[in-house]
Amino acid sequence: MARLFIAEKPSLGRAIAAGLPKPHKNHKGYIETGQGDVVTWCIGHLLEQVEPEVYDSRYKKWNLADLPIVPERWQLRPRKAASGQLAVVKKLIKQFNQLIHAGDPDREGQLLVDEVIDYANVSATKKSKIKRLLISDLNVSAVKKSLSQMQDNKTYIPLSISALARSRADWLYGMNLSRAYTLLGKQAGYHGVLSVGRVQTPVLGLVVRRDQAIERFVPHPYFQLDALIPYQDTQVRARWQPSEACAKWQDEQGRVLSRPLTENVANRIAGQPATVIEADRQQRKQAAPLPYNLSALQIDASKRFGFSAQKALDVCQQLYERHKLITYPRSDCRYLPKGHFAEASKVLDAIRKGCQVLHQACDSADPKQKGKAWNDAKVGAHHAIIPTAKAAPANLSDDEMKIYQLVARQYLMQFYPPAEYAEGKLVFDIAGGCFIAKGKVLTQAGWRALLPNSKTMESDAAPLPLMNKGEQAQCERGDIKDCMTEPPAAFTESSLLQAMTGIGRYVQDKALKDILRETDGLGTEATRAGIIELLVKRSLLNRQGKTLHATASGKGLIDALPDSATYPDMTADWERQLQDMADQQCAYHPFMHALTERVTGLIETVKIAPPPPSLKDLPAAPARTFKRRRQGTSSSRKRTSKPKREATTRKAAGQ
Repeated sequence: MARLFIAEKPSLGRAIAAGLPKPHKNHKGYIETGQGDVVTWCIGHLLEQVEPEVYDSRYKKWNLADLPIVPERWQLRPRKAASGQLAVVKKLIKQFNQLIHAGDPDREGQLLVDEVIDYANVSATKKSKIKRLLISDLNVSAVKKSLSQMQDNKTYIPLSISALARSRADWLYGMNLSRAYTLLGKQAGYHGVLSVGRVQTPVLGLVVRRDQAIERFVPHPYFQLDALIPYQDTQVRARWQPSEACAKWQDEQGRVLSRPLTENVANRIAGQPATVIEADRQQRKQAAPLPYNLSALQIDASKRFGFSAQKALDVCQQLYERHKLITYPRSDCRYLPKGHFAEASKVLDAIRKGCQVLHQACDSADPKQKGKAWNDAKVGAHHAIIPTAKAAPANLSDDEMKIYQLVARQYLMQFYPPAEYAEGKLVFDIAGGCFIAKGKVLTQAGWRALLPNSKTMESDAAPLPLMNKGEQAQCERGDIKDCMTEPPAAFTESSLLQAMTGIGRYVQDKALKDILRETDGLGTEATRAGIIELLVKRSLLNRQGKTLHATASGKGLIDALPDSATYPDMTADWERQLQDMADQQCAYHPFMHALTERVTGLIETVKIAPPPPSLKDLPAAPARTFKRRRQGTSSSRKRTSKPKREATTRKAAGQ
């Protein structure tokens, strides 16, 4: 039976066709292959959510009395830029009885093709026979392997439902809150759009609160005391550990604020016996870090090269789609399937051939070493980002080579032994006080030899002497260091990404913290870069060198909103529910009902509230437009070929 493959984008469609029998015949919008199979593609989302005024013409004018806007029956319409391709896909769907869903291997990729199939009114019988093709590596050999492992599409419908819930919920929350606070801002004299989203706003809140903490910071002095203890041909430096009796002279971090107290202890220990009350020596091994997921790669690219999260993602897409040098880049997984281990030698050989900088590293790698990265239980729809078995060509751009080398180096680390350290700890009793000395020395570099400018066997840290419990030396003197507290660091691209992935430490609800440690954080691997860019484009954040800061409008908006909209508790819990929905542990309707009630409550509060003072006297809104994202969201996923632009007064909903 001839099959119709529906890919997410043209590059994936061409890769699928390359894995199918020849001869091939190219047509406008599809490729005909041998044995009658046809490959077509979407161009990102072929459909989009309609604007509020489509549901009711009165919504064209923004009016607080009309809120909240809650569609009774959700509607989609063809994207104007993609209407031609949609017509091609719909026509082909009617001609074939066997459909193959080949969207990207994530929940958004699942929805993207499923919604087109639904829009084409495919019968229940034909739907029940749809197969799912999951491809994370565009090389021909990998594609052919995936073609031999297709599954039933109905297995992945929960992913589609989760993505649908996210899309509709983003529209419902973002559209209503953005209109409400824009109208509230207008009452206060601000005539720009104040966009609110369930992800973008908590991210903005993180930056605003960090900026405020820096502005309000008042430095104060504190003091550290080390006991200097000569022993044989070394000098041990042991840090004083204040007792509970000193608590009233310490701050919340345990730092000593009284210099007289510190001087008194220093005088007491000078020339006194230093008795070892605890001695610990261990050899520790540190396994190589796991291969990258997208966030980890973006963070390292920001630290190493100053890349924005969006730039790192864009370069990854080039390496994946155009050059076929890395696997699927929007992965949230850092593990690899066990079956992929058999390809290790081929991948290492490709790195050796295409990356001169890592040639020697490849020669020293052990392709038989199988570490913790290979774990089927930890791999979902996609695995970690790694190089493919294709050697890099000489014409890669500088940025492409930088990202490729990061991915290749991280993969190579999996074939190196652990780094080994000699760690020591000595606890001294000196005149009744507790003093601790610690030492850590790298003894075997292992995988750390691959780190740029890494220390190998040599270490600047002096190892602790071998002392035993009960042994005694003499404290020569106390060494006081005058210190000054420092303000929290401003967010950078990498630290904001880290905050978004480790969002649990920023939540207010203590009961939610433990839950959030098990989730992916604020936003998803696919959306985080776009969220940061969106806040910059909407003039709520700005870049100052390597740091990110909130604008006056951003600060005003956060101060005007209720805490529930500006802290990550709600949206991180929302992400957890969406994941539960994908795992069939949460239903669509209760989720949407609870969200509708929440939005209604927030809107009713706005209706009776006076204009917040924080929205007064803001600088004039910039005369600019921004890209219209798919289905009213602010995701960074480039699911559209030529994004439509609209004035900010027409479009404010989003994550």
